[in-house]
Amino acid sequence: MKYIIFKVLTKVLKISKIMKEFKKLKDIIMIDVNSIKNGMTLQIEGNIYQVVDFLHVKPGKGSAFMKMKIKNLRNGTTLERTFNTNIKFEEARIDRTTVQYLYKDGDTYCFMDMETFDQIELREEQVADKKDYLLENMNVEITRFGNELLGLSLPEKMEFTVVSTEPAVKGGTQTNASKDAYTETGLLVKVPMFINQGEKIIVTTEDGKYYSRA
Repeated sequence: MKYIIFKVLTKVLKISKIMKEFKKLKDIIMIDVNSIKNGMTLQIEGNIYQVVDFLHVKPGKGSAFMKMKIKNLRNGTTLERTFNTNIKFEEARIDRTTVQYLYKDGDTYCFMDMETFDQIELREEQVADKKDYLLENMNVEITRFGNELLGLSLPEKMEFTVVSTEPAVKGGTQTNASKDAYTETGLLVKVPMFINQGEKIIVTTEDGKYYSRA
């Protein structure tokens, strides 16, 4: 009797495993290279990329191809690749969770899930170069690929206060010269000569460059 029960349970477990694998295969979405759009996330050669830009090229001779600018969501590097138009990519399903930045405790950054109110702690190396953009009580997105944490997603542009810089120079609007300025988070930004300490500025988070006065 015990042997029969063991055989039945073994068969049930095998069926369950097969069904899980089948579900994984069923959930896989393949994307034709001709259907690519900016912002799509793809699995390419074992890495996770987001499409930054693309261009269909149809030369006078030879086959058409696609030039793509893609960003590695694991390490932040951007590269350009060329692909034949008959290639398909597996979609990378990215989960995004809106969280509020609370505070820093040593090397730990504490956030709160805005839906569940659970507290989430990230190590400094997980926050990486985003740390100097974090303002207390601001909302950001935590991005995950399955159980893998990819990092933080910031707003495209953010407002900061200049807390330290050299005094403004008269006539500074007439020149392209710049100077160093530090924000309240410690972010170093190259700003025009006319910017004063205490002014609010807009910074693009993709490259950390000065955009305008706030």
